[in-house]
Amino acid sequence: MLTDLGLAALQEYRSDYAAPADFDEFWTSTLDDARDHDLALEVTPVETPLRTLDVFDVTFAGFGGHPVRAWLRLPRGIQQPRPAIIQFHGYGGSRGSALQELTWASAGYAHLQVDVRGQGGVTPDPVGSGPAYPGHLTRGIESRETYVYRRIFTDAARAVDAVRALDAVDPARVAVLGNSQGGGIALATAALVPDVAALHAQAPFLCDFKRASLVAGERPYLELTRYLADKRDAVARTFEVLSYFDGVGFAARATAPAWFSAGLMDGIVPPSTVFGAYHAYKGPKRIGVWEYNGHDAGGADDVQAVLDGFRPILRP
Repeated sequence: MLTDLGLAALQEYRSDYAAPADFDEFWTSTLDDARDHDLALEVTPVETPLRTLDVFDVTFAGFGGHPVRAWLRLPRGIQQPRPAIIQFHGYGGSRGSALQELTWASAGYAHLQVDVRGQGGVTPDPVGSGPAYPGHLTRGIESRETYVYRRIFTDAARAVDAVRALDAVDPARVAVLGNSQGGGIALATAALVPDVAALHAQAPFLCDFKRASLVAGERPYLELTRYLADKRDAVARTFEVLSYFDGVGFAARATAPAWFSAGLMDGIVPPSTVFGAYHAYKGPKRIGVWEYNGHDAGGADDVQAVLDGFRPILRP
C-alpha cells in the first residue's frame, strides 16, 4: 500500500526545512579540523578466489583522525587511472565481505566500499555520547558538535580524499552513492565535496527530518519519534541540531549530476522526504519513481539505470 503522498502530491511537495545561517561555516570548520590530521592511508592486498578483480583492505583517517576501514576493489589488468565509485551502506550495516558488492568493479570502476563508524562493521566510533534511544539515530543528538552524523559525514568526505590519493584512480572522476542511510551519506558528501562527478541517492535516509518524524511508520525514524516522546522539552533543540544534518540542506548545496529514486510503498523512508531533497537539489537531477516498490526503490533495475547514466560522465 502507499505509505505517503501520491505521486501527483509528491511532485508538488516542497519541504519547509530552513538551513541555519551558519550551516556552511559549521561544515567548513568541521572538515578543516579533520584535514588537519594526516590521511594515514593504508592499502593492504587481500587474497580472494576472484579472478577478474583485485581486493584491498583500506584504512584512512576520518573525523578526529580516527581510523576508518573500507574495501577497495579494482578491475584486474587495467593500467591507466580509472574512475571511482564510493559506496556507503545502509543503517546498522557494514562493508560486508570482500566478495560482496562486485557490480561496480565488474563494470570497470575502482570501487571503495566504506564501513560506517559505530555500526555493524569493523570501524569503531570512539566518541562517547549522552543518553540516546536504542540505535544510532539519536546518538549525541544533544548538540551539533556531538551528533554522530557529524563524524559519519566527515568520514565520508575524507573517503573522497582517500580514493583521490590512489594511483589507480582518476581524481576528477569520482562518484558517490548508496541506498537508504548510504544514500543520505552520499548526498551529504556531494555537498561537502562539491567537485565529485556524480551522485546516486537510492531511497535516501536522513532527509527532511521533521516530516519524517511525523509520518514514518517504521524504524529508524521511530527512534527519533520515541526519543522525543520521552524528552518532550527537547523537541525544538533536537530539530535545531538536526538542521545541520538534513539532506534537504545538503541538496541545496550539491551540483553534481544526480540520480535519486523512491519506492512509493516505502515504509522506512517516506517518499515525501526523498522528494523534499530532490526538489531542493541544486544540480542537474533525475528521479526514478517505483510505484509498487518499497525501500529497495527499484533495486537492480534502478542500479541499471544509474550504470547507464554514469557511463557518459565517468567513462569507465
